[in-house]
Amino acid sequence: MLLRSIPSLLLAGLLLTGCAVNPVTGKKEVMLVSEGQELAMGKESDPAIIAQFGLYQNEKLQNYINTMGDKMGKVSHRPELNYQFRIVDSPVINAFAVPGGYVYFTRGIMANFNNEAQFAGVLGHEIGHVTARHSAKQQTTAMISQVGMVGAMIASPRFAQYGEQAMQGLQLLTLKFGRDDENQADELGVEYSTKIGYNAAEMADFFRTLEREQQQAGGQALPDFLSTHPNPADRYEHVNQLAAQWKAKPGTPAKLAINRDAYLRLIDGITYGEDPRQGFVENNAFYHPELKFEFPVPQGWRSQNSPQQFQMAEPNGKALMMLTLAPGSSVQEAAQVVAKQLSLQVAESRELTVNGFPALAFVGTQVQQDQQTGQQQTGMQVLSYVIQDGKTIYALLGASAPQDFAAYSPVFTRTMEGFRRLTAADKLNRQPEHLRIRTTTTSQTLAQALSANGVPTKRHEEMAILNGMQLSDKLGRGMLFKVVGK
Repeated sequence: MLLRSIPSLLLAGLLLTGCAVNPVTGKKEVMLVSEGQELAMGKESDPAIIAQFGLYQNEKLQNYINTMGDKMGKVSHRPELNYQFRIVDSPVINAFAVPGGYVYFTRGIMANFNNEAQFAGVLGHEIGHVTARHSAKQQTTAMISQVGMVGAMIASPRFAQYGEQAMQGLQLLTLKFGRDDENQADELGVEYSTKIGYNAAEMADFFRTLEREQQQAGGQALPDFLSTHPNPADRYEHVNQLAAQWKAKPGTPAKLAINRDAYLRLIDGITYGEDPRQGFVENNAFYHPELKFEFPVPQGWRSQNSPQQFQMAEPNGKALMMLTLAPGSSVQEAAQVVAKQLSLQVAESRELTVNGFPALAFVGTQVQQDQQTGQQQTGMQVLSYVIQDGKTIYALLGASAPQDFAAYSPVFTRTMEGFRRLTAADKLNRQPEHLRIRTTTTSQTLAQALSANGVPTKRHEEMAILNGMQLSDKLGRGMLFKVVGK
C-alpha cells in the first residue's frame, strides 16, 4: 500500500505546483514544463533534427518561409517568441513544430502546395501547435505517466529490468498530438493565415490532396502530417466552415489572397522525391553515388536512409543492420570508439581487407550495469566491420538477440564483406527528379497538357494529385502547371 501511495503523493504535488495559463485559451491547465524549459527544449532539439534530415539548400525558399513565418508570428498569440523556420531535405509530405518556436517543413510538402494560401494555412497550423503549447503538454503527459511508472518499477523488480525501455516506448506513444490539439491547431491556422490576408479555405483543399496521396499509397497513412492528424475528409469540412466564419468577421479584407502563380514560380526546380545522390536502394543493393560505394541489402529487409545513417531491418524485427560514419584516424581507433559507444564487451576481433579497403571486424555483446541492482546485464550481440576509405571510416553494424545471432551472423557477414567501390556509370550518374513549372499554350485538359510535356501515362494520376487537380480539369491558355523531370 505504501509503495502505491508514493507516486500518488508525488503526482498530487506536481499538479499543485504545475499550473499555467494557456496563451491561446486563457485558461489554467496542468503544465510541468516552464516557458524557459520549453525554449531550451527547442534549442536543444534543433541540431538533432537538422542532423537527422539535413537542410534543403535553397536560399530563395528559405527567405520566403522566414518572411512569411515572421509575419505570421507577429499576429499569433505568442508574438514575443523568436520563431525559427527550416526547410529540411526530405521527400516525405510533412510539417512539424517543436517547443519554443521551431517550425519545420519538408521539401516534399513544399512541392505539394499549389498556392501561397495553402502554405500559409499549414504554417499557421504549425505555429498554432507552438502558441497553444501542445508540445509542452505532451511532455507533461509523459512526465505524469512516468511518475506512475516509477511506482510500478519499485513494486516489481521484473518490471524495473525493462523500465528504461518502457519509458522510451511511452515517449514514442505520446509523441503524436491528440485530435483535440490537431483541431485547435487547424482553427489557429485558419485564424493566423486569415489575419495576414490569405484565403484559409485553400488549406481545406490541401487536405483533399493529402487524402488522394493516402489513397494512392494503398490506404496507408502518410507520415507524419496526415497519419498523426484527424481524418482529412473531416478536416476539409471543418476548415471550410472556419474559413467562412473568419471571412465574415468585421475587419477581414474583402479579397483574400491565394497567389497561385507566384508560389508555383517560387518552387520551380525543387527536388522531387528521393534524392539518389544521397544514396538509394535498387535490386537488393544500396548505392551511394557521392561517396562512391555499394553493398548488398538482404532480400525482403526494410531499409531507411538519412544523412546520418542507413538502416536495414529484418521484417520480423529479429535483426537489424546499420551503416554510419565512425570517428578516428584508423580502423583500430574507430573500432575502439564504436565498441565504447555501444557498451560492447568485445569477444574477438581481426584485421582484414574488404575488396581492397582496410578493415577490422569484431564481435561483441552489449553489457550494461543495472541501475537498480548494480549488476551487469547483457543485451544485443553485435558484429561490426569498420572499413576505411581514405580519410573516411565507416562502421557497418549487425545486431540481434544472442539466441538469434548464429542464424543472422552469415547474413551480416555477406552484407559487410560485400562493401565495395561503386563503378557503374548508371549508378554514379544517377540524378534526382525536379519539379518543373510549365505554361499551357492552348486550352486543354490536364491530361493533354501532361502528355504534351512528355509525362508518361502511368504517372498522370501522380501528377494530377501533385497539381491538386483531376486529369479532366480544363487548363486555360497561359495557365501554369507542374510536371516532374531530371
